[in-house]
Order: sequence, then C-alpha cells, then structure tokens
Amino acid sequence: MSLLLAFESAARHQSFTRAAQELSLTQSAVSRHVQALEQLLEVQLFRRVGRTIQLTDVGAMYLRELSSGLGRIRDATLQAIAYRSGGGSLHLAILPSVASKWLLPRLPAFYAENPNILVHIHSRIGMFDIERSGMDAAISNSPDGHWPGAVSERLLEEELVPVVSPRLASSMRTSEPAELCDLLLLQVAARQNVWRDWFIMHGLPLSRMRAGPIFELTSHLLQAVSADLGAGLVARFLIEEELRSGKLVMACGHAMPSDVSYYLFTPPHRVDFPPMKAFREWLCAVARRQAGKE
Repeated sequence: MSLLLAFESAARHQSFTRAAQELSLTQSAVSRHVQALEQLLEVQLFRRVGRTIQLTDVGAMYLRELSSGLGRIRDATLQAIAYRSGGGSLHLAILPSVASKWLLPRLPAFYAENPNILVHIHSRIGMFDIERSGMDAAISNSPDGHWPGAVSERLLEEELVPVVSPRLASSMRTSEPAELCDLLLLQVAARQNVWRDWFIMHGLPLSRMRAGPIFELTSHLLQAVSADLGAGLVARFLIEEELRSGKLVMACGHAMPSDVSYYLFTPPHRVDFPPMKAFREWLCAVARRQAGKE
C-alpha cells in the first residue's frame, strides 16, 4: 500500500517533492517507493526528464485505474470512522429527472434529521448491476418492481398528464383532447409509446399524431415545452411546482394512469446498512405522505 500511495501522489502532482510533502516522507523515500513498484510490475511508470517526471502511457493508465480503487478505500475508511457518531454515507443511483425534480428539493429535510449522513447522487438511466457499480441503492421506474439481485420498495405510482406552455395554452380554441393534434408531441426516448396510448384512451385516430423530437432526458423535454416547442406527456409528480407556479399548464384531456411505478432498489446485504436504513425509512415516509397514506 505504501508503494501505491507514493505512486498515486507523485503521479497526481507530477512531482516527487510535492508527493513527499503530502505524505510526510522524504523525497528520496518517495522515489525509492516508486522504483520498487516499477520493479515489482516490471514496467516504467515515469519518464525522468531532468528534475521533472512525466507519466508514461502505462503509468497514466495505471493512475486512472488505481485512483478509483484508492478512492473507494478512503470512502470505506471514512464510513467506518463515521460509525462512531452514528453517521456515514451512501451512494444512490437515480434517474436524472427524479433527482432534480423530486428528490433534491426534499433532501434538505433528510439532512436536517440526519446531519451525520451524506447521500452521494449519481445519475443513471436504465438497469445496471448495482453491486458492481459501487452503488448502495437505486431509484428507478419499473412495471413490476423487479431488479435482479435487489430488494424493491414501491415509492410512487405514476400518472401521466399532458402539459404545454402558457402561451400555447392560451392559443387553444377548446379544451377537447383533439386540440393536441395540432401540436408537436414531444417524446422521451425511454417512453416513446405514451402518446399513442393517450390517443387511444381518448378515442383519437393515431393518424393525427404529430410525432415530435425525441429527448434522452425528461428535463430537456420540459425545457422544450416551456420554449413553446410542443406538448409533453410527463409524470405529474415531476412537475408539481411548475403547475403550481403556472410555468406549465395541464392541457386538454385527462390524466392517464400508467403501468409504471417508481421503486427504491437495494442489494439485500445493504438493506440494514445504517445510513441506508435511515435514508430508506425517511424516503418511504416522504412517499407515503405524498400519496396521502399518512
């Protein structure tokens, strides 16, 4: 470990002298550690150019891979220390729109109740291996709450509503669903069939759909709606503030129930991890209050 720390610090600073200052060692000790590592690996990690050092190609690759591993060791150490005060941290993967529109506005309340716990937010779209990703949990949508190797808890049910900008709303002649046939229908890449289902629910011919551009992120779609580009069909819980403030207007037609819900997914061995347990209990209580179950 001492060899790895000497290399990582020297590579980051591009200097044995500054690495020695950071590690409270002598410059010659850092140099000897790096040389010992090079002998062990049988590759040259640095080029010595006069009084300076530069990473070789293999040295740059080794630094990239090593940094993430050392970072996880540091995080684990800090979490172990934090147990003394009942704190710690957790890494949460979450859909970007759910993070920005729903979780982050509520997160200060969690920190007020749990000042010694940190929640590190990572944007993720789609299903992935939670264990191998280094995440402690994920918040994502699913029709059945199934995620291989994870325990699921339902947080929110989804109800989709058609929304437009105030300017487009004022130009609509009636409140009939057919009014939307005159607008571009904006879509999210992961949910390209929702407008078709909405047209079917309202008995409108699919031939009258004006399929608009496709967006990777719901947040980008909402920005396009605000810019008068067209209509969006989005989960109501993501746009509560925009509807209250009048930045977005619910267009004609009714909300559409969805077969998708939003879940918290946790690997079984992380369920009782103290920071995760505190966050899960708080999150589920917030979701129950929003659903009117408390």
